[in-house]
Amino acid sequence: MRNFKNWLVVVMLISTSAIFAQTKLTGKIVDETNQPLPGATVVLQGAQSGASSDFDGNFTFETSSANGTILVSFVGYETKTLTFNGAKNFGTIALNPSAESLDEIVITATSFAIARKTPVAVSTVKADVIENKLGSQEFPEILKSTPGVYATKSGGGFGDGGLTLRGFNSENVAVMINGVPVNDMENGRVYWSNWAGLADVTSAMQVQRGLGASKVAVPSIGGTVNILSKTTDMEKGGNIFTSTGNDGYQKYGATVSTGLLDNGFAATVSASKTKGNGYVDGTEFEGYSYFANISKQIGDNHKISITSFGAPQWHGQRQNQSLISTYRNAESGIKFNPNWGLRDGNVVNVEDNFYHKSQTSLNHYWTISDKTNLSTALYASWGTGGGGGTAGNTGLFNERIGGSDQPIDIDNIVALNRANGALGAEAYLRASRNDHSWFGALSTLKTELNDHLSFVGGVDIRSYVGKHFSEVTDLLGADYAYDNNNVNNPNAALQVGDKRDYWNDGEVEWQGLFTQLEYDKDNIAGFVSVAVSNTSYVRVDYFNYLDSDALQTTDQYNFTGYSVKGGANYNINGEHNVFANIGYFEKAPGFDAVFLNFDNEHINADAENQKIFSTELGYGFKGRNFGANVNIYRTEWKDRTLTRSFANPDGSFNSANILGVNAIHQGVELDWTYRASDKLTLTGMLSLGDWTWDNNVENVQIFDDSQNLVQTINLFIEGLKVSDAAQTTAALGFDYELMKKTHFTMDFNYFADIYARYDPNRRTSVGPQAWSLPDYSTFDMSIRHGFKIGDLDATLTGRMNNVFDTQYISDATDGVGSVTETAYVWYGYGRTFNISAKLKF
Repeated sequence: MRNFKNWLVVVMLISTSAIFAQTKLTGKIVDETNQPLPGATVVLQGAQSGASSDFDGNFTFETSSANGTILVSFVGYETKTLTFNGAKNFGTIALNPSAESLDEIVITATSFAIARKTPVAVSTVKADVIENKLGSQEFPEILKSTPGVYATKSGGGFGDGGLTLRGFNSENVAVMINGVPVNDMENGRVYWSNWAGLADVTSAMQVQRGLGASKVAVPSIGGTVNILSKTTDMEKGGNIFTSTGNDGYQKYGATVSTGLLDNGFAATVSASKTKGNGYVDGTEFEGYSYFANISKQIGDNHKISITSFGAPQWHGQRQNQSLISTYRNAESGIKFNPNWGLRDGNVVNVEDNFYHKSQTSLNHYWTISDKTNLSTALYASWGTGGGGGTAGNTGLFNERIGGSDQPIDIDNIVALNRANGALGAEAYLRASRNDHSWFGALSTLKTELNDHLSFVGGVDIRSYVGKHFSEVTDLLGADYAYDNNNVNNPNAALQVGDKRDYWNDGEVEWQGLFTQLEYDKDNIAGFVSVAVSNTSYVRVDYFNYLDSDALQTTDQYNFTGYSVKGGANYNINGEHNVFANIGYFEKAPGFDAVFLNFDNEHINADAENQKIFSTELGYGFKGRNFGANVNIYRTEWKDRTLTRSFANPDGSFNSANILGVNAIHQGVELDWTYRASDKLTLTGMLSLGDWTWDNNVENVQIFDDSQNLVQTINLFIEGLKVSDAAQTTAALGFDYELMKKTHFTMDFNYFADIYARYDPNRRTSVGPQAWSLPDYSTFDMSIRHGFKIGDLDATLTGRMNNVFDTQYISDATDGVGSVTETAYVWYGYGRTFNISAKLKF
């Protein structure tokens, strides 16, 4: 009996140890060029458990199953299936690019370009690179080593950075977040301060130059920036992080994920706060960001996801450029900012920006059959905020406390306003507001017609209302401000928050249809795409017309646009490929091209469509350790709609409504990656552009910042180089693994052939070529170290930008004679640094 009991105990112990035994699985996940893929997902098939790779691509996964199958996946790559029988080190697991693996519930599932398949020029930046290189930089600056890209901080305020692509500014580059377009519906602009926290939750950012692979009815002239946010993580846990840097920069935040629960639900929430004094004088800032995603797997064929994010922020600005001599003589040097002052010893930001733009989307992905799927996104966006400025006798804001390089004497204005008494404010502060509400729907159906041919079709519907008005923000000691611009309330005594000067709405409706045939057989992949859209505009003016006047609301004006594009890629063998694409499309004229004089009477109902013809040739090489791409492109743009803002000598701003201008953008691009060893990776890029205005323009209207027509001029710009972008750029970089989980990176960037923006007032006759800014180069470096704190993964990252403190001019406006001495400029940042820490749990 005793022997029986002993054997029973032994059997129970063996059984218990088998039950609780853990099978350890390890490996390293890399992409097609042998680069690590941080954040790749490893899931046990048929279970809810999983793990993620670290920033070196390594993963460790323990399971109670003695054998089974794991699924290895990463956004934009094919899922790889691997089996195990007991503990196993899978070694290096290489994933191949594939659009079909984008099971994150976003409409971009068929808009992500794939190397050696999609015939477009493309660069993809993964989450680890963003985390390593961003620091305290602006989001667009992550792309500055990408061919054809020029990214600057503009005036230097938080979130004021700008991006051009092949010489086209953000108005003509389609920016999409999770497949949803975010360019302003009226003017096409993108304000990066609205998305200041997006980098924290970005899984990948892809730049498609030229025609792009997007199938929604969005015409991308310069290209497409496609940002994919993280969805719910498969692995339960999260992270906390903190960051500090120069000029009082501080950032901290956290991300928490439930992981995929047994009931099919998963949720991820992220939030952060950022504040600082700003590198430039008078550009203090404070911003917040939030992100939340909830998803639910419903059976085998349906998945729904709700995502909401935004980044409310406020920051001081430097709106006015200054002469080079002004910076040289200023006490604060290149940090000089003429747009701030002091009141009772406290900073007053005469120019500032405040905005909160949220985006919420409900996405549904339906696997109808093995060959057909339908993805749909319903989304809404609300924005509120604007930019500050001066009103009344603006000349008073030129009076300084001391010399001309010192802060504005706000106390002097307060004293004058109080002395005025019943006469109201002599000068005060106002804000130009641009609130909006935006609703849309995107739905894409893809079906395989046969083994080699697929059909993609869908709808793109949007409804937008933009509310534009000026409001009083600070009376600076006065009891009221006098305003006589509202015919419905003349001779008004305004208080803070009251509307002034102008108040009008822009209503924009968009209906688009798109279809595409895709062919993929053996070494050939190609597509033919057709899209058509209708854009309609209505303008409502509450100040210039009585409420009883039928002219207060205009009729609806419709404009039809369309696009036809196609391309093909041929894989010569496993290493070499060539591609070509060609396209023509007509884009509806801008809102201001229809309502010419900021009123409801001067209407250009027959405004010309903008016409774009583009073609490109490309060659690619993908070896085991070396990859390179060469692209040649040419884009012709006719009847372009262009609204340009520029500063007057007194500091006020005017805008020019330029219609019917033509431009030619052409160039050559080269980029390469070389993995010299397991520890060293080298990268490089060269971009040579030739971007030129192609004609003179008659009857250009100039408006002041109160939307009043000042004058009409003829503009002589034929042969001028396109401004605000480096037509020649080059980059070299390396990433070296000093030791396990410790990487040192350095990036060299070179910028040349940058031309000053022309001042329309100085181009009323034939003149010289615009002033060419001095060429410049910068060095950036970072070191990143991963280590363990108990069972938790921790990362420390130190980054320094512009290591050698190079002084350079990033943006400029032409002066008299187009010479150095008369140019108005913004200097870029000198040396800056950032140190961050992240702890994963």
